[in-house]
Order: sequence, then structure tokens, then C-alpha cells
Amino acid sequence: MARILIDGYNLGLEKGTGVATYARNLSYEIGNLGHQIDVLYGNRASATRDDLLREIYFFDSSEDERIRLLEIIEQVQQAIHGPLTFRAKQIPISGRVITRTFASRLPRFDRLFNSPDLFMRAQSAFKLWKKPSAIRLPEKPDLAHWTYPIPLHVKGRPNLYTLHDVVPLRLPYTTLDHKRRYLQMLQQLDRKAAHFVTVSENSKRDLVELVGIAPERITNTYQSVSIPAKFRDKPEDQVAREVEGLTGFDHKGYFLFWGSLEPKKNIGRMIEAYLSAQVDTPLVIVGAQAWKAEQELKLLGDTETLHGALERRRGARKRVIQMPYASFPLLVSLIRGAKAALFPSLYEGFGLPVLEAMLLGTPVICSNTSSLPEVAGDAALMVDPYDTQAITEAIRTMDADADLRAEHARRGRAQAALYSPEAYRERLEPVYDRFL
Repeated sequence: MARILIDGYNLGLEKGTGVATYARNLSYEIGNLGHQIDVLYGNRASATRDDLLREIYFFDSSEDERIRLLEIIEQVQQAIHGPLTFRAKQIPISGRVITRTFASRLPRFDRLFNSPDLFMRAQSAFKLWKKPSAIRLPEKPDLAHWTYPIPLHVKGRPNLYTLHDVVPLRLPYTTLDHKRRYLQMLQQLDRKAAHFVTVSENSKRDLVELVGIAPERITNTYQSVSIPAKFRDKPEDQVAREVEGLTGFDHKGYFLFWGSLEPKKNIGRMIEAYLSAQVDTPLVIVGAQAWKAEQELKLLGDTETLHGALERRRGARKRVIQMPYASFPLLVSLIRGAKAALFPSLYEGFGLPVLEAMLLGTPVICSNTSSLPEVAGDAALMVDPYDTQAITEAIRTMDADADLRAEHARRGRAQAALYSPEAYRERLEPVYDRFL
């Protein structure tokens, strides 16, 4: 049995992301492979020596100003002296702090560690010194698996990095990343990494062609799709009550999109295509507004808000409603209750929401670009994401044909089974065995 460290870079975000789901699923599969799991966070938790206060501050977003001042002084010293070594301390999880609020966001772990503002400080150090920083823990893991390209490494141990995609290089106009620095970081990680992991053959090709990483240094493990049975198998009448009570729309009576509202998700064309389709089935959009969201949503104008939909209920059938957030249990019910899921993304490294919809028996309309054809197989109605008319026709076709929806639901479940946790473990285990 080995001890494997993963980072909590995305696990520390307040709202879930696809990469957070990847990291959480990875933690469970590491445990299922028989290894122990250390998770490294970079929360603004206190660096105090008091065990109880460390536990309290880890789960508290407010700050102790006195300790924060000491951290700022340490950051200034770090900037002056260059990319030395950050230190992490173990967070004692004693049960004295009630943490059930965080149960759905915490990964599987044996030990938790934290280094205050670690990931922001590591990025700042890389910006100044163009080198990844080292992280020192009380006890070195046998292997470090970074779930995102972060300029950090554990000295004297194999470091694996998951690179999900290279969107900042492929579609530079869809991200706010500093492109030169991003490319430099990937090239520096290529010097430090024992190996890279990615999530699709499409992403592997991009890493070889754009970054110059040797193909033999990259393993595509894909990733797993799994939803707890208590949400996946919830009685259908209960799901219907939940979605109808929240949206005012009938069970299986709306189209659904969920994800960040940002340029690469192609929300603007999706809304334009939906409005052009002139179908009676409403559209529900679940996602927080990211950068350029206003531009993506501009066609909505004075379109129905969630509050208005709750007031009008059945009278809002031809409207679009946007929900900034849905808890995971509620999101699963919304997916199950949808007539079809819409994902005309411009680019996806993997496209986990597509498989989540398929696993839950919801038909999918998605793009025919990037990784989606290899992930979705023949189980989705695929369209050119740049062709608004093609998206419109797909919406009309899926809306009108119940037999087509039933066929895609059947194919989708079979396709999602190819990405089961068991299949993922079989792809992941040889990678770990090679470096442990």
C-alpha cells in the first residue's frame, strides 16, 4: 500500500466544477486501489500550532487578521527570496467541528494538509521566477498526483500531472489565462514531471502538437462517471415533484444546460438556436456567470427570471429561465427530469456532463468537435457548434420525436457504462504501478 498525495486546488472551490468532480472521483479510486490518500489544500486557514484552531480555520472562510498579517509578511519574504519551499501542516479532523455541510464536496482522504493560500502563492512565485515551487509535508508521500497544471512539486518523489485540455492555447479568446505564462508553465512541468495523465485522445494530441510533450510521456486514462444511487435511483414521482416545484415546468418537459456561463460553452449560439427553433418546450440554464457571461446571455433581454417562473408556473412555457446554482442532489433531479440535455460546447477536454446525462437516461444534443465524438460515441445527436441552424434543427428534431429520445436514452446508458469507476481503475492502476 502506497501513500498518494493529490491537490485540493479545485476541491476548495465553493461551487462544483468538472475538474473538482475529477479530483473527487480520483480520490475514491485511489482508495479503491488500496492506497492511502493525502489531500493538500491551499485554503486561507490559520497556520496556528493549536490543533483545534487549525481544524476550525480550515472550515471557516473568515480570517484572523493577526495571523493574516503574518502570512502577508511571509509572502513578501517568499517573493524576495525566490521559489523556495512552501510548508504544509496537517489538519486534524477530530469531529469537534461539525462538517456535514461539506460532505458532498470533500474527497475521500486519510489525511488533510493545508498551506495558506498555497496555490495563489505558487502562481505568484512562478510569475516572478519561472520555476515551479516545492511543497514540504511532515511526511513525504510515495507519489504526488496533481489534478491540474499547478507550478508545484514534491522533491524526491514521482510527480504526475493531469492535463485536462489546452483550451488557453487552442481557443485563446475563450479564457483569461496569460497565454505565454501558461505555455511556459506546461514546458517547465514537462521538465519536472515523471509522467502526464490526460482524459481523452483529443487532449493527448493537443498536448503533443501544441506543447511538445513526448507522446510516450502521456497516458490517457479518460475519467469515470458515477452518481450515488440515492440520487440516481430516486423514485420518479419524487423527481417530478422536485423539478415541477422549482421550475414550474413539467417532468420531461424542458431542455437543460448546466455548466459555467463562459465563451467556450457556446451559450450565445445555444440560446439563439433555441429561440429560432420556436418549440413549446422551455429551456432551463443552470450555471454561475463567468467572464463575458453578459455577452453570452444578451439575447435573453427581459426573458423570464427564476422568480418570475415561480410566480407564473404554467404560463412560462415559452420562456428561458436561468438558475445560478443547484445543489448536486437537485441538479441530478433536474437532469433526470429533462426532455434532453444541450451541450453545444466549442471545446471540451472530456465532457463529463454529457456522460452524466447519459448515465441518468437523458438524451443529449452535443458538439461534433474536440473530445466529444470519442466520448459520446453514437449515443448523442451531434452538431457543428458554430452552425446555429444545425443546433436549431437538432432541437426541433429531438423535441418532436419521442422514439428518437428513447433510442438515445438507451444508447446513452450503454455508452456511460464504458466509463464506469471499475473501467477507470483498470486504466489508472498501471500508471501508478509504473512509478511506485
